[in-house]
Amino acid sequence: MITLKEALTKSSEELAALRAELEEKAKVSDLNAYVGYESSGEGVPILIKDNIQVKGWPVTSGSKILQGYVAPYEATAIKNLKAKGMMAFGRANMDEFAMGSTTESSFYGPTKNPHGTDRVPGGSSGGSAAAVAGGIAIAALGSDTGGSIRQPAAYCGVVGMKPTYGRVSRFGLSAYASSLDQIGPIAQNVEDAAILYDAIKGHDEKDSTSADFEIEDIANNLNPDVKLTIAVIDSHVEAADANIQSAFNATVEKLAAAGHTIVHKEMSKTKYDIATYYVLATAEAATNLARYDGVRYGRRAEAKNTEELFFNTRSEGFGEEVKRRIMLGNFVLSSGYYDAYYVKAQKVRHLIRDGYNSIFEEADLILSPVAPSVAPKIGSIHDPLEMYKSDMYTLGVNLAGLPGISLPVEKNDEGMPIGLQLIAKAFDEKTLFNGAASMEKAVNYTK
Repeated sequence: MITLKEALTKSSEELAALRAELEEKAKVSDLNAYVGYESSGEGVPILIKDNIQVKGWPVTSGSKILQGYVAPYEATAIKNLKAKGMMAFGRANMDEFAMGSTTESSFYGPTKNPHGTDRVPGGSSGGSAAAVAGGIAIAALGSDTGGSIRQPAAYCGVVGMKPTYGRVSRFGLSAYASSLDQIGPIAQNVEDAAILYDAIKGHDEKDSTSADFEIEDIANNLNPDVKLTIAVIDSHVEAADANIQSAFNATVEKLAAAGHTIVHKEMSKTKYDIATYYVLATAEAATNLARYDGVRYGRRAEAKNTEELFFNTRSEGFGEEVKRRIMLGNFVLSSGYYDAYYVKAQKVRHLIRDGYNSIFEEADLILSPVAPSVAPKIGSIHDPLEMYKSDMYTLGVNLAGLPGISLPVEKNDEGMPIGLQLIAKAFDEKTLFNGAASMEKAVNYTK
């Protein structure tokens, strides 16, 4: 597959032929990664997750309730893409409203992992990651609320990057949890991820959470020979299975051999990540999804009165996982439980952020697993709590608003990719990408 860097040098005629080739590949693929083949103008084709607005395109967030809804405006990330010679091309499948870790909750059915079609690709940006890994997309945009870019990238053996909160505009991104969501790139390698990140980043007056300062472009100044201090959290790694631990330890040795300084740290608050995240994320989700009532957006159920309209539309339109999270969110926000759960979770969130910042006083980056195991088989996870635990390594990055990047380091005996992530302090994407480029060079992963 041609890389994003290479595609940006092609002529209009060559890009037109490339777009036609990708569309044909998508049509014959059995991955169920694409849910649409629309294109918008000219440029290098970039696959777009189904929760990012592209004017004139259907945008459904993988949900039945939004069938028939067409985006009336363009997300800022899409506008920025077009300004850099790229274009929106194709819709990527996803977990419904980004609520899931396997892309099995989509209205369109599950996406398959190209490294093993009986395996999930991760989620919620599973369609984006599977398409890039399967060679039916050059690069893609995903969104990351609790690991939804980094985890599917790790499962599929590609590079996935979550920017610092506020670095990429959320205007035009269908909200799951507004204080956690970030749009980011999924690509074949670190340099392509940096190119795509450079294209979409920047301040946006339409997004009140957008950071109002500019940072230099990164892709043209990548330095894989940088020497950094990298922290590892030994107790954190112990929760992963033997394959992940082995890959982690081997990668630490390769980073040390490449000249990086490895320091061993502890971070006790990580045990609260899952509980804190699911209290805050579901509370925000319950509020954000209240707008889907059969009146303003998408699907409208048959009903005799307004109350019945709301009830029928939401009952028929939302899937089980979305309903579960709405119910949990309404519970933690309800009278008598707000202080006990929501307020307490906000306080713990600050403690989690402080834990990361204390490590960054002595280290440039943190190396961590992305998931406790390789991609599970489709249909193998029946307990929602088991799925929530698969996000144990990624949630803290979103709670603290930090940037992180996942890249593949090796495969297990079954040929399934293992990915690890680097985490940097807020707005230090330059160090993050340089560290990732160095790690990519050190591990020398081959697909």
